[in-house]
Amino acid sequence: MNSVFNISLIITVLFGTGKNLIAQTDFYDSATIQEIRLYFTQSNWDEILDSLYIEGDGARLGGDVAINNTLYNDVGVRYKGFSSFSTDRAKNPFNIELDYVYKDQSHQGYTKIKLSNVIQDPSFVREVLSYEIARKYMPASKANYANVYVNDVLIGLYTNVASVENDFLTTHFGSDDNTFIKCNPENLELTGENSNLSDSPGADITNYYPLYKLKSDGYEGWGDLYEFIEVLNNSPQNIASYLNVDRTLWMHAFNYSLINFDSYIGYAQNYYLYQDNNGRFNPIIWDLNMSFASYRLTDASDYWSGFSIAQAKIIDPLQHVNSVSVQPRPLIRNILADDTYKKMYIAHIRTIIEENIVNQEYAARAQYYQSLIDSSVMLDTNKFYTYADFIQNIDTTVSDLIEYPGIIDLMDGRAAYLSSCPGYQGAPDITNIDSYPSNTFAGDTIWIRVNVTGSPTNVMLAYRFSDSELFQFISMVDDGTQNDGAAGDSIYGASITNIGNMLQYYIYAENDSSGRFSPERAAYEFYEIESKVRNTELALNEIMANNSFTVSDQNGESDNWIELFNNTLYSIPLTGMYLSNEGGDMDKWTFPDAVIAPGAYFMIWADGDTLQTGVHTNFELSVSGGELWLSYTDGTVIDSVFYEQQHNVSTKGRYPNGTGNFVEMPPTFSKENSVLNDGLLSDEVFIYPNPANEELNIRINHSHPLTLNIATIDGKPVISERVVEGTKILSVSTLEFAEGIYLVHVTYNDKSSTSKLMINH
Repeated sequence: MNSVFNISLIITVLFGTGKNLIAQTDFYDSATIQEIRLYFTQSNWDEILDSLYIEGDGARLGGDVAINNTLYNDVGVRYKGFSSFSTDRAKNPFNIELDYVYKDQSHQGYTKIKLSNVIQDPSFVREVLSYEIARKYMPASKANYANVYVNDVLIGLYTNVASVENDFLTTHFGSDDNTFIKCNPENLELTGENSNLSDSPGADITNYYPLYKLKSDGYEGWGDLYEFIEVLNNSPQNIASYLNVDRTLWMHAFNYSLINFDSYIGYAQNYYLYQDNNGRFNPIIWDLNMSFASYRLTDASDYWSGFSIAQAKIIDPLQHVNSVSVQPRPLIRNILADDTYKKMYIAHIRTIIEENIVNQEYAARAQYYQSLIDSSVMLDTNKFYTYADFIQNIDTTVSDLIEYPGIIDLMDGRAAYLSSCPGYQGAPDITNIDSYPSNTFAGDTIWIRVNVTGSPTNVMLAYRFSDSELFQFISMVDDGTQNDGAAGDSIYGASITNIGNMLQYYIYAENDSSGRFSPERAAYEFYEIESKVRNTELALNEIMANNSFTVSDQNGESDNWIELFNNTLYSIPLTGMYLSNEGGDMDKWTFPDAVIAPGAYFMIWADGDTLQTGVHTNFELSVSGGELWLSYTDGTVIDSVFYEQQHNVSTKGRYPNGTGNFVEMPPTFSKENSVLNDGLLSDEVFIYPNPANEELNIRINHSHPLTLNIATIDGKPVISERVVEGTKILSVSTLEFAEGIYLVHVTYNDKSSTSKLMINH
């Protein structure tokens, strides 16, 4: 056994395998430096990884990895990057796939680890600091640092950036199975269009294959991309239905503010597109290691041959509008042709500059990160710059093959220039936002009021009722008709009717030259008003605590279930609500970010297994009877039910559907509750299922003897005078019954009842 395996076995004994959970901070916590140790059995591992990279087919070298002393076996490793990789370097960037062999293997839920070698950044802070700023305004990866070893030899300090994969998409978009595109060409062309979203490749979708990578399943994703490109280039007035325009404006504002030109604005690359559940593509920034003007090559506009540090400070954020685009840039030019979008874009730039640069927060954070990693940089013998360069590059330019601008010198100059650009100054002021009435219920009308000064020409209210919905826009007026005070008093108002139990909103105002949002980080941030749902509007509609054959969950298990029903004409988000099977512990299970449409049902599996696919509570329903509570955070009860012992042929449900009392009934999973036409003989006896196939169940809710008769529709006896005593459920085989309609007649306690039964094999 060689020394590498000996090391791996020792680590396994001391720290356990990847399934051994230990107390630890978030893998991407920015205040910690991770330790990642790779183990390969091959002594020439570097040569193998070099050759795999050059072959370019994505193949990986198998090995083990210890992350903060937790070992994961049989991972797949390859080098990554473009200009950051070289066969002559000892420190190349890594891509580690934890589920390379074991598909359920992950570290804190992360299956892929991407480590950048911090080339072209003497300061070591560009990437981590840039992602930190970006996350204030849009979905962006977490990032921190890691000391990386191979076979216990320190390779150096790396940046550790969370991959844009399924968990990222689910967290930010509530899904991970829609069309997902990586916008990086197979071969970057400095004189080509790359991933610029132009329709120049034509109508043949195969022409787009070298320019974009479809990361989602299914060929249809290419059709979604082409349709989006077609609208962007030829009908940009309709683009809001195909593109999250605000998210796009934030991406451009970020790139121009921080001079991040290794992006769409430079050579049209290094971003993703994800189509959300509303059918809109959302851009996602990626690869920020050369922000703060470390990368100064571009085919864009006036600086098509590149730009100097002095020019970087004064690049016009509207260069693609005010000048020419050497290669098409429809994602900028076509969108900013709209005057309101242009003002919104400049407003976002103002927010980034004011919240990070003018107040010097970026400088303080850069110095914090340098202090955090100081000793690790000093020990990194494979770093590309000297320790002195590391210290100096926060403030001053470091010269190597190119000049790397001092971040503080660069950004102070950038802020001074941008603050003088048209549209930056003179925006309307938005103050004193309030709503009327102060206490509302879902379904009410609410008025939003705000004071806007600075000669506004347009004041808009954007609102929605849940995270999953799109914002709708209505005008706010100062004419005295919308609870806005007197006409012309600078108080603007607008009403929203039939509100949901959650209202999310923001305000945008513009004048002839500038625009402003409130809150400034809208639409990524917004104001929120919660309204309670009246007791009759959201119902615990049906529960089944003894499910043995009725329906299976997404994992093929016959788990117990709970059904909610929305009795209203508006959508009801479930955020801020709880379910519990104990009245003394009302907030036992928190609802996920979900919305019930008007007149719709919402199904919950009550099996105590929250790790399974689907919506599963952390408690189980007891078959012997129990209680169930639906409530708000403050303990206000929306609905509740107490139930006795349940049997596998029946449920407890409201009849009439959504409003009536709870009665025993045949299961109606995610359907309208029905009893009269589905086999109920009385409150004391019912039959199920109806129609029946192989078996008929008769549920008896009393202790009296029961006489059962079953006859054909013309009166011919099939089962005659069967007396039943001492049982709660009688099962009758119907395999020998011919298909057709039968009459079921029961007599008990001087009562009798007859019901029709359908046999359908």
